[in-house]
Amino acid sequence: MTSATGTEPDGTEPTGTEPTGTEPTGTEPTGTEPTGTEPTGTEPAAAVPACGLRLFDTATGTVHPLVVRDPGRVGMYVCGPTVYDVPHLGHGRFSLVFDVLRRYLQFCGVQVRYVSNITDVDDKILERAEREGRRPTEVAAEFEAVWWDAMDALGVARPDETPHATAWVEQMVAFIGELAGRGLAYETDDGVYLDVERVPGYGLLALQPLDSLRAGARVEASEAKRSPLDFALWKKVGVAGAGPGAAAAAAAGAAALPGTRGTGAGAAGAVGEGAAARTGPGAGELWWPSPWGPGRPGWHTECVVMSLGLLGDGFDLHGGGQDLRFPHHENERAQAVALGRPFARHWAHNGFVEVEGEKMSKSLGNFTSLTDLLARADGRAYRLLVLRSHYRKPIEVNLATVADAEEALARLDGIARRLPDAVAAGAAATTADRALAAGADADAVAAFRAAMDDDLDTGGALAGIFELVRRANAAADAGQQAGAGQAAVTVAALAGALGLELRAAAGEADAETEALVAERDAARAAKDWVRADAVREELTARGWIVEDGPSGTAIRRR
Repeated sequence: MTSATGTEPDGTEPTGTEPTGTEPTGTEPTGTEPTGTEPTGTEPAAAVPACGLRLFDTATGTVHPLVVRDPGRVGMYVCGPTVYDVPHLGHGRFSLVFDVLRRYLQFCGVQVRYVSNITDVDDKILERAEREGRRPTEVAAEFEAVWWDAMDALGVARPDETPHATAWVEQMVAFIGELAGRGLAYETDDGVYLDVERVPGYGLLALQPLDSLRAGARVEASEAKRSPLDFALWKKVGVAGAGPGAAAAAAAGAAALPGTRGTGAGAAGAVGEGAAARTGPGAGELWWPSPWGPGRPGWHTECVVMSLGLLGDGFDLHGGGQDLRFPHHENERAQAVALGRPFARHWAHNGFVEVEGEKMSKSLGNFTSLTDLLARADGRAYRLLVLRSHYRKPIEVNLATVADAEEALARLDGIARRLPDAVAAGAAATTADRALAAGADADAVAAFRAAMDDDLDTGGALAGIFELVRRANAAADAGQQAGAGQAAVTVAALAGALGLELRAAAGEADAETEALVAERDAARAAKDWVRADAVREELTARGWIVEDGPSGTAIRRR
């Protein structure tokens, strides 16, 4: 679950070791590799590759085949949003990267179970609720709706599962109880913390050993913590009406503590809002009973419980933005490793979004929201911009780069207008086998798969698609309809594997423009090329791009 800054208020901040987004794209190690003795949370492994995909693994620092637990199936967990504000462009990028990975696996015939969570209880949600005099549940519901609207505009397919943190608290309490019962966690006045000293190989995803992380730690939010690296599993809260009987009530499985009211269906365990926990009209503190008193789960515990609960031990792939690599993903992994449970077999992280060479974030003052971009540009253009860059590299997003992507997108849409039947046939071919059966170019499909199998080289895959666009137009210009159709089928099928929908709609044209189009078609039918060219020039002067196809003149706005 991605926050706007990548740092959650659990007392543990990044140590200044965040990647720059310029890591090698080949098989070179980055940072500190496992020596073979540290548990990675991926054991045991089965030598079953998922199609031919070779993917960079953050835990090993190498590109290697994506090895899966069950042949022909991939279980993916990708950290979703913390719903306290509108999404930013970084949220859009990680959503697109893992949407493309999912779609490509499906194109290869792999069954994918895609899980991406919603963090609907968090300090930032509570702070906004207090500031605006609203209930935290109202804030979370509002911005979750904004999130899904943005995902729909980007063409991101909905996950198979979207677990909400508030619906898994009962399981989280049990999980924390197991850690505490084994002496791996300890209770303080303000919460329950994991003792990272007890976790073998802690720091794997940080690419640093524990001693180095400890030396670089800058913040110790709680004086009661044994180490600045220890992180909150449970955060205690002061709740009006929740006295000494709170723990007993929790142990007895009470529906809610005295002085609280439930928030309705969908929550597992008790959900309450303390009447005097926060100031401001209508504002409240989300809390649940537990053996340690009323409180709420820590950020890092939410994902480990939901991912293991839905995908099972040793699931195939865990992904998210590069800013989540440490501490969030490392702290997820640490909890599973501490209990001896196999966690994710493969770790994948995408690079940052930058403006003028700096990571985009609110703290740097260069924040641009995803919703703002989608209000001004085609969501497919942002997808195309993301696809042009390697997923582990930083990308520059500004008006110029988005406009350039929109121009490239127009070339793709031009094929849909010019060869609509072939494009429709290709778009319906959702796997490589179906694409070939629909008449796609076998060599082009093989080249596409080779690029994508090479650590998701979407830039190389796109280059092949645009070469096919050129071929389709050249063949159509020469009257070679069979060749044009094959290239168009292939373009649509491969673009579909990347989540790029080709659209034939050219925009609204007024009656006068439509009359000119009809006049030009009549001139061409009569072989009056002089008049046909004159009408083309007039349409161009009016701001239209003119294209010729088997069905006649097609126009689209410049």
